[in-house]
Amino acid sequence: MAKNIPTMFDHRLKLIICLVISMSTNISAHITADYNNISITILGSAVAKGAVCLDGSPPAYYYVKGFGDGVNNWVLDLEGGGWCASDDFCATRLKNNLGSSKYMNGTHDFGQIKSQNQTENPDFYNWNRVYVAYCDSSSFMGDNIQSETGINRRGARIFNAIMEDLLAKGMANAENAILAGGSAGALGALLHCDGFSELLPNAKRVKCISDSGVFVHAVHLPGADKRANLFAKVAAYQGIPIDSLPSSCTSRMNSSLCLFPENFIGDIKTPLFLIETAFDQYQLASHYFSNGSAWKNCTEHLELCTPSQLQIMKDYGIAVRQTLQEISDTTSVGMFVHSCLRHGHTYESSGWDSSYVLANKTIAQAVGDWFYGRDFFQEIDYDNELPLFRNCTKLTASTYDPSLYA
Repeated sequence: MAKNIPTMFDHRLKLIICLVISMSTNISAHITADYNNISITILGSAVAKGAVCLDGSPPAYYYVKGFGDGVNNWVLDLEGGGWCASDDFCATRLKNNLGSSKYMNGTHDFGQIKSQNQTENPDFYNWNRVYVAYCDSSSFMGDNIQSETGINRRGARIFNAIMEDLLAKGMANAENAILAGGSAGALGALLHCDGFSELLPNAKRVKCISDSGVFVHAVHLPGADKRANLFAKVAAYQGIPIDSLPSSCTSRMNSSLCLFPENFIGDIKTPLFLIETAFDQYQLASHYFSNGSAWKNCTEHLELCTPSQLQIMKDYGIAVRQTLQEISDTTSVGMFVHSCLRHGHTYESSGWDSSYVLANKTIAQAVGDWFYGRDFFQEIDYDNELPLFRNCTKLTASTYDPSLYA
């Protein structure tokens, strides 16, 4: 009987240990999941500086502190969301997050370049990570008086107020820093890139990333005048100061044309990386490349496109690649340019660690290697003259003119 006592004790002990491990695993999983669910910071002090959303509410951002060897490194991601250039259109944004912090989510999921998952984001997982909410509709560039209908246009002041707050929270001591953005936020990141770098004179590395921010003028394609007029209206309505735009551009052309990155990227002094597709779905659908009634359906469902519509896409792809090829002449610009029909990348895994591969690298790998100088990356996909589906598979020959595929 005595010989059995230790055996029964060992059995019970093993059960207790298993239970503790199981509980610890569940708790750990819960905590890990919450690591990327970040609470909002409403910057009430910005209101006195005139830095307010369209509706007059204070601006906001989401922030999580860095840790370990990333405690003095910072990545800031500017949210996008298009532009508004009239009281009527801006008024439609007053009751949602694009025009008011009152309607922003209390938390935001930090994934991809902002993820704390080391497997997903090996180069930046333990950095200070910031997502700057977009509520000004001017790519963080406007500085106009309040309109007669009470709409505020203070994007530049929002950017400055948030930078001031982050500097006070430790960004002034940054060793490495990235200013990134998506879509309209990416345009803001490009336009603020050198100014951001000047805020951090003691940093070892300061670089910028534009995700789907190269909005092309494409002067030889249909709709060029309308595209120019769009940015002219945004600049005028939002009151984008001429002196806030690159002087190397404004000295050569109308200042509103200096919102097209092709006209100023070459003059940005801070190293930058462009994540683009040769077939940007948003630009194709919304920037006047065709006014056909079935065009929008084509841009959303490639299998519905006619041969003539696919030819428009082919011409667009040529124009984008030519524009980016001219930019690539400078070694300070890295780029990852694929052929999948989409807009935006770093908000989901298929645009980051599980992305389309160029030169045997995903976007996450290419960006990390470029930032740390492990490998300069500048790849443009010329193998596909027509867009791939969003999941990067090709069209089938039954739905298009095969001669369009070279």
